[in-house]
Amino acid sequence: MGMAFQTWAFQNHKLVTDARSQIWKTLYYDPSYTQLKYPMGDVPIIKGVCTDVVIRALRHQNIDLQQRIHEDMKANFKKYPQKWGLKGTDKNIDHRRVPNIMTYFQRQGYQVKDQKYLAGDIVTWDLGKGLVHIGIISDKTTMFSSTPLVIHNIGYGTRENDILFEYKIIGHYRLPKNLNEP
Repeated sequence: MGMAFQTWAFQNHKLVTDARSQIWKTLYYDPSYTQLKYPMGDVPIIKGVCTDVVIRALRHQNIDLQQRIHEDMKANFKKYPQKWGLKGTDKNIDHRRVPNIMTYFQRQGYQVKDQKYLAGDIVTWDLGKGLVHIGIISDKTTMFSSTPLVIHNIGYGTRENDILFEYKIIGHYRLPKNLNEP
């Protein structure tokens, strides 16, 4: 194994571990709008939405999606979804919206075209009725089918379970080994 792959594998293992650390700490789903400090703002760990699992796991690695998405949206606002009737950015909520994270990841070239889901990959789903979801692929699998588990919050706090193929997958992203470099 090359050094670059080992670095990438360690980083992705850490992302999974950092996401898993939220289980039994983030106990419920709360989508309410919250005023956040900037940068590195967060809602209290006891609550959150699906995006908060990803945001918090990356923050353990000093990667601030709040700041990165806010800065990219400020410079490229029209390239982001125009779904919420906003005329400009909002550093309190923009990074907590799945379509904005998807746009940011696509703009950074993190999209994966294959269906080989590796630990630390980030996946998004269409739940139907205009709802989307995001989670992190675990390093654990189901007992019988070897399907990777997913660490996510779909309404009951952060959990790790078998939902990878429960909904239509609309995004698959793999972060590069040098992600914590701007």
